[in-house]
Amino acid sequence: MYRRAQIWLRYSLPWLALLASLPRPLDAAVAALGSPIATDATKAASSTPDWCIQRCMCLSKTQILCNTGGFTDIPSKLPHNVEELTLSKNDFHEIRKNMFAHLRSLHKLELDYNNISAIKPFAFNGLSKLKVLSIQHTPLAHIGEFSFAALQNVTTILLAHNRIAYIAGKAFAGSSQIQFIMLTHNPLVVIQSNAFSGLTYVENLVLPGGIADIEPDAFNGFEYVGLLKMPYMDLKDGLKANTFRGLKHVLKIMIQTSDLRIIRKDSFVGLDQVGSLNIISSKIDAIEEFHLNANYSVSILRFQKNHVLRAPRPDDVAFHVSNLYVEGNHFPCDCQIHLVLDSDFVNGSANEFRRRNYCISNAPEFNGRPMSSVDLDSIASCHDRLTKDNYGSGVSVGSGALSLLSLGFVYASRLLVLA
Repeated sequence: MYRRAQIWLRYSLPWLALLASLPRPLDAAVAALGSPIATDATKAASSTPDWCIQRCMCLSKTQILCNTGGFTDIPSKLPHNVEELTLSKNDFHEIRKNMFAHLRSLHKLELDYNNISAIKPFAFNGLSKLKVLSIQHTPLAHIGEFSFAALQNVTTILLAHNRIAYIAGKAFAGSSQIQFIMLTHNPLVVIQSNAFSGLTYVENLVLPGGIADIEPDAFNGFEYVGLLKMPYMDLKDGLKANTFRGLKHVLKIMIQTSDLRIIRKDSFVGLDQVGSLNIISSKIDAIEEFHLNANYSVSILRFQKNHVLRAPRPDDVAFHVSNLYVEGNHFPCDCQIHLVLDSDFVNGSANEFRRRNYCISNAPEFNGRPMSSVDLDSIASCHDRLTKDNYGSGVSVGSGALSLLSLGFVYASRLLVLA
């Protein structure tokens, strides 16, 4: 036993000596903390650069985040070459004219979650390199005249989740390169005349739901649009004359899930070079006139899944388009059904049109069913019904007088239908 212990010690002692000579982890850590290199690294990691503003996070001299800092104005001593500046969750109440003019290198500016209630004319003047501007989740109540004027190179303006109730005329004057304007989640009620004048190319303009009034010429001077989307409107006075006058070079206009009330005469006059006009899933009380110009200014019309409560006269509907799609709509299936079938809503086969569209009717057996389920021979035209009602007045007259009277009624009824 003693001999074995001697052998173990003889071979183990050199290894134990070697292990004892190596630095222990704790000793190494203590030594490192005491070294000049480690001290400098720790100091550099915990300190803020001299040029960085207090209450801000400076990722670099060109990218600065000043969130939740309680700022009521632009922080002083910002580097003049800052390119991305975030001033979210502060206490800005107003954006004044030339407020950012000294920051000429700005590419991106975020002012979300502030208490901004007003943007003065030419507020962003001097920002010639600005590309993205975000003002969201604020109490901003309107976009005033020249608020976003002269933004030469801005491509994106985000204005969602504010309290914008109206857009004044010339709000975007001279800002010709904006490609995307986001206005969703605003209680936007009125779009004033010339609100978008001066915009040359916009890839997407998405309006919020709830618009109650679009003034004539609201889009006048608005050129080269990719998508103009207008969902969930509730137009109190209908789609007015000259609403779209001056709007040209549009890839797609989408009017969707809206209460349009009345499509008035000349609502779509002045449209020029429109790829597709889409009126989808909307309620239309009446169509005063729906003409698309004979010069094929609109290539495609999609009129789908709408409810038309009163049929227009055939002469009041004229679609000079390259392609027409009318399907899934509900039209009156009383005497007005003949007015629909005689109009330009029917493109090609009347039987195919009746199969693809549906009835609005007081008769439960027809309401909501395909128009093809209605026996047309059993429904008199409105003209014939008016004549029949007049004949049924109960007045006794001679045969010659009856013939003259019937001609008079026919002539009068035609005048009434055409009135």
